This record gives sequence, structure tokens and C-alpha cells, in this order.
Amino acid sequence: MTVDASAERRGRLLGLKLRALVRDHLADDTVGEAVAFSPGSALVHGDAAWVLLDEQPARRLGAALAWATRSGATVLHVITESGSGVLARRAAELTTPIYVWHADERTLLPAVPEPFVPEPRVPADHLGFTQLIEAGGAEPMAEHGVLAGEVRGLEVCRVVDDPVSGEPRLEVGIGVHDRDAFAIMHGNVPPVEALTGVVVKVEEHRRLDAPPHPFNRLARERLLRWELVRDPTLIGATALAPAAPPVPRTNLKDAVPCVATGADAYGPLVAVCSTGVDLDVIPFAADARLMAEYEGGRELRLVVVTPPRDRVKVTEQLAALLRRPCELVTHG
Repeated sequence: MTVDASAERRGRLLGLKLRALVRDHLADDTVGEAVAFSPGSALVHGDAAWVLLDEQPARRLGAALAWATRSGATVLHVITESGSGVLARRAAELTTPIYVWHADERTLLPAVPEPFVPEPRVPADHLGFTQLIEAGGAEPMAEHGVLAGEVRGLEVCRVVDDPVSGEPRLEVGIGVHDRDAFAIMHGNVPPVEALTGVVVKVEEHRRLDAPPHPFNRLARERLLRWELVRDPTLIGATALAPAAPPVPRTNLKDAVPCVATGADAYGPLVAVCSTGVDLDVIPFAADARLMAEYEGGRELRLVVVTPPRDRVKVTEQLAALLRRPCELVTHG
């Protein structure tokens, strides 16, 4: 079976599943057929849109809301088998009535907003590699208990525990597979020398205006953040510093917005950087503001920063649905 045929079959099955879930939940046999919603399925019944999220559900609330709005629905029901707590937390920041349901077999259970917990600290023995990362020319970056080294927003090394000895070590490379390959090919090279060589190669290509290259295609949103932290005045801020996202990144290949906190002439703010057309940037940004407020104990202004070409009408429409305002700014 080809990939397209497999995806089509998966879509049909999800459509049948969504219709059955909604029909049983409402006890209404008039529920109509579902249509494709990648990845997942969707249908409209009365004035309500029902969307079943399949892959990476926590990153799909914006797409579901955009679909519901285009379909003329005034209420949105989101169904998922995972990530319902994060979705419910983000849904509460929007003015559109959104109900998040956790699917347990054939039963829909109301999702409970997942509370924030204090960000885990980097282990003390991992922090000991900070000077080594700096000596290799990378910038130490701690997020959700992980210490990594970045070059203009691109991760080039990470501190990990050896699976056999349990001792911490610095692995050089871009992503886990690259780190494994680098260790096989350059295992005898001292970490600082190995890191320095990678840093030099990455810096050559790591610019927003550079010709396309793998080193500037990955994590472009973090490159944008790096530029703004280096010069906050580009968006009218007086100070910015990197901050952890509301949920940990799962890999380097997926484009996920990133966060910075700081201030401008009006007071404290949280800035969320995104590149490409990301329908979920607004729910993500609202969640990032909530997390920063949870940690700082005060209300913050929200600024969403994208390159000019990536500011699209649907992002403006979704931003207008937030309970608290956010400012859309372009740079790059």
C-alpha cells in the first residue's frame, strides 16, 4: 500500500470514528458524515464543529479553530486521545466556546486544564559542562531540565547521561542521530575541539538572509529569537532573554515557536517567535504568556513576532479571538 493510499484509508477510518463518537455522545442519529482534516477528521452538526485530532494534538488547536471558523460554526468541540489537558488550558484563553474532550474508547470525557508545574532544573553535574560549551563557541541554553549549546538558535551539542555508566557527557551534533554519527566518526576528538569545528561551520550559514542551507533551514524561529535577543530594539523592546516554551520540544526538525521574556517602554512582556505559516502560533503564544505569568506572578503583554511574509490573515483572525490582546510584529 502506498503512503497516499495508507493516509487516505487512515482518514476514512478517523472520519467513521468521529461520526460514531459524536453520534453516541449526542444520542443523535442525524449526525452527518465527517470530512478530512489533516491529521484527523471534522464535521459540523448544527452550529457546532467537531474535530478529532490525530497526530500531535497539542499543536493543532489553532488549525481546528480556523477550520471551525471557515465552516461557520460558533462552537468548537475538540476530541483527542492525548494532550487534552494542554488543549483545555489553551482553549480557555480564547473567546470562542471551545470544549475539549478526552476519548476513552467510545466515551467522551471533559478534559481538565493541565496546571503548570515548576520547570525542572538542570542537574548540577550537567551544569558543570557550561564552561566547556562556552569554550567551544556555543551559547549554553537550559530548557526543561536539559542543558544544550546553540549557535544562533541551532542546537549543536547537548549534555546527556551515558546509558551504561550513567556519567554525564557532552555530545556534539545537530539532533540525536547526528550526535550518534559524530561520536562514531570523531570519537577520539576532544569535545571542545569537536564543538569548535561544528560551531565554525554553522556560523558560516546561520543567517536569516543566507542562501538556503540545512544549517539555516532548521529552527529558523530560534534564529529569529537570537537576533531579537541580540538587538531587542528591532521590535521596540529594551531587553529580551530566551525562555523555555510551555511544553518541551520533541525534536529539532519540527518548527515550533520559541519564547523570550523582557520589557519595553510599556512594561514587562513575553515575545513568541515563529517562522512559516503556523496556525497554532496564537494558542501557543497565549500558553507561553500564561506560563511566564505563572513563574513571574504578574501580568505580561504578549508580542508575536514573525517574518513579514509569514504574517497571514488567518493569524490575525485567530489573534482577534484571544481573551487578552496580543500584538503582531514582523521582523526578518
